[in-house]
Amino acid sequence: MARGSDGESVLHKHLRVLQAFDTLRPFLTLTEIADASGLALSTAHRLVAELEREGLLERMPDRTYRLGVRLWEFASRTPGALGLRELARPWLGAVHARVRQHTQLGVLSGRDVLFIERMSTRDAVLNLTLIGGRTPLPVSSSGLVLLAHAAPGLVDEVIAAGWPAYTAETIRRDALRDRLRHVRADGFAITNGQIHAESSGIAVPVLGPHGAVYAAIGVVVANDGSSPQPAIELLTVAAAGITRALEEAYLPDGAAATHDGRGIRALITGSQRSLDYFASLDATPWPTSGG
Repeated sequence: MARGSDGESVLHKHLRVLQAFDTLRPFLTLTEIADASGLALSTAHRLVAELEREGLLERMPDRTYRLGVRLWEFASRTPGALGLRELARPWLGAVHARVRQHTQLGVLSGRDVLFIERMSTRDAVLNLTLIGGRTPLPVSSSGLVLLAHAAPGLVDEVIAAGWPAYTAETIRRDALRDRLRHVRADGFAITNGQIHAESSGIAVPVLGPHGAVYAAIGVVVANDGSSPQPAIELLTVAAAGITRALEEAYLPDGAAATHDGRGIRALITGSQRSLDYFASLDATPWPTSGG
C-alpha cells in the first residue's frame, strides 16, 4: 500500500476525508473538510478531487461536497449491515406498531453503536438517534447490550477513552463494569434519562448464525416510570425472529462460514417471481462481447 513521506497510507488519508462527513454535517466546503480531517488544504484539495472523480464525493452547485452515491452502491453489495437491516425490518415494524415511539437497530462500530435502521412517529419522545448515526456505547441501551458481549479489551478501551456526560444520570466510568455484568445476566439493558431526561432506552441482543451477539434491537420511550417488561418481552420475540432470519440467510460472520451465495435470496425483499428471475440471471452466462 502506497505511503506518504509521513508514513501514513494514501488510503488512510482518503478515509480521513470521507470521515469528515457525518449525519449532522452532510455538506462541507473544502476548507471544512481540511479542518475536520486534519489535513493541509493542498492535500485535502488533491484527495477531494480524486474522490470526486471516482464518484465517492459529489460537488454541489454551491461548491460544497457531499458523500457520493457510489459509496451507497458499494455498501449495498454486502450482506453485512444492510443485509441485516433488510432481514430485521419486518420485526422492527412489528415492534414499532405496538410501541409507537422509536424502534431502532444498532451494530457495534469501534467504541460506538452505529444505528442502521430506525422507525419513529412524529409525536414520539426526544431521541437523538439517526440512521447512520453513532452514539457512545455506554450511554445507549443498545450500546450497553453490545458492549456487555464484546471482548474485554474493548471495555478497557472504552473506559480509558471516556464518554460525554449528557445528563446527571449518564453512567460513570467506575460503574460501567458492574452495569455490564447486570446486562449479561438480565439479557437486556435499560437506560433511564442517560441522554435526555424525558427518554428511556430498552434493548436486547440479536444473536447471529453462530450464536454470537450480532446486533441490538431497542426502543426509546417516555421516562415516566412505566414498567419496561412489556417492551422487553416484545423485543425478545423480535430478536428471536431476526436471529431465525439470519440463520436462514446464513450471513457470513465467522471463519467457519461459507460463501456459496445461499443467503442472497433471503436478503432480497420481493415477490417470488422476482426471486426466481434473480436465480435465472445467476444461471445464465453473461455475454463477454458485443452482439
